[in-house]
Amino acid sequence: MADETRTLSPAPGTTPHTSQEALTGGRTGGRTGGRTGGPAPWTIRLVLVGLVLAAVNLRPAITSLGALFEEVRDGLHMSGSVAGVLTSVPPFCFAVFGIFAPRLARRFGPAVVVCAGMVAIAAGLLLRPFAGGTPGFLAASALALMGIAVSNVLMPVIVKRYFPDRVGSMTGLYSMALALGTALAAAATVPVTDVLGGSWRAGLSVWALLAVVAVLPWLLLVRDRSDRPAGQPSAARGDTEAPAFKITRSRTAWALACFFGLQATAAYITMGWMPQIFRDAGVSAGTAGVLLAVTMVMGVPLAFVIPRVATRMRNQGPIVAVLGACGLAGYAGLYFAPAAGAWAWAVLLGISNCAFPLALTMIGMRTRTGTGVVRLSAFAQSTGYLISIPGPTLVGALYDSSGGWGLPIALMAGLMVPQIVVGSLAGRDRTVEDEAGMRD
Repeated sequence: MADETRTLSPAPGTTPHTSQEALTGGRTGGRTGGRTGGPAPWTIRLVLVGLVLAAVNLRPAITSLGALFEEVRDGLHMSGSVAGVLTSVPPFCFAVFGIFAPRLARRFGPAVVVCAGMVAIAAGLLLRPFAGGTPGFLAASALALMGIAVSNVLMPVIVKRYFPDRVGSMTGLYSMALALGTALAAAATVPVTDVLGGSWRAGLSVWALLAVVAVLPWLLLVRDRSDRPAGQPSAARGDTEAPAFKITRSRTAWALACFFGLQATAAYITMGWMPQIFRDAGVSAGTAGVLLAVTMVMGVPLAFVIPRVATRMRNQGPIVAVLGACGLAGYAGLYFAPAAGAWAWAVLLGISNCAFPLALTMIGMRTRTGTGVVRLSAFAQSTGYLISIPGPTLVGALYDSSGGWGLPIALMAGLMVPQIVVGSLAGRDRTVEDEAGMRD
């Protein structure tokens, strides 16, 4: 634990008191919940439950649809072009709506915004199967994705506010919960649909129940008044009130945004195309689905381990390099022997995809104030998801034009090189506030 505390020490020129105030809105006592004004112990436990439940709900809207995509297309009489647009909606919504998260957090507080995000997810998932027609389906999907987008951005903010000395552990915990929710929706949607009579509408709408459960702890946190410091209308708002600075002046912010975008590109390409690569190599459809599940499940244990290791290192570049090397090895395997070593390639690509929890961890480590983590999280994720939008479409276009997987796999491997470079730059021991010249 001492190592994690060390990684969050103030930058040169600041005092420990100043750094802690930036994180807690002027309070001391942190997570001990003593009479010094910090959050009560029960509040910390409630935040922990809320983080886990929120994280579990950040991907089922996407992966549950993927499991029933053919049935949805047929049921809504969706054209191929519209279906292609639908696959690009998640990263687009994450990029567009995530931009508004800092402003909403300043106005209402991060906990209130995350609570609203969970409500939007629940409403969107419940409405979209019964919205009637493709436009209504897309609108309801966008509502759910809007809730996911703002929650994506504010998860690191909540972690750094309530757990400033355990950024690695808490980031690992909610990253693991996110991976679990992703895999659960992908694996369980079809069996659940069968149990419910084979209706794709029922199979999709059932995930709204999980989002409703996630709303409950955040409602309790929003109603809580015990940890609001005197003179501030919201405890959660206190950690975002700090001198303004331009995040775009920071080279580390740009490096982290590009790293986030490239790892997201790899993840979306893997989720969208890896089963088809295996099937075209002669692997059965059922086995190809299991191989994708293996790749996704790798993120459950590693998403907890990697952030803890990262916070014990001053420079996270070596982790970036190891994950990138696994990705290069996996793509080489897909190119030369996709069927013969399928299980090994699935494992290697699953390890490589764990760049996502590493990127989230670095968001907390490359900042020293509440304002910094909010702005860096919004900038890195919104910019990163914009970068990721063309990737899966480009892979499909290369496959169609070349008639094989050689060029697409070469592109995937080629993108791994700049991912390693920018990830290593983002992993250097510095803060965006210092680079942007924030005035304390």
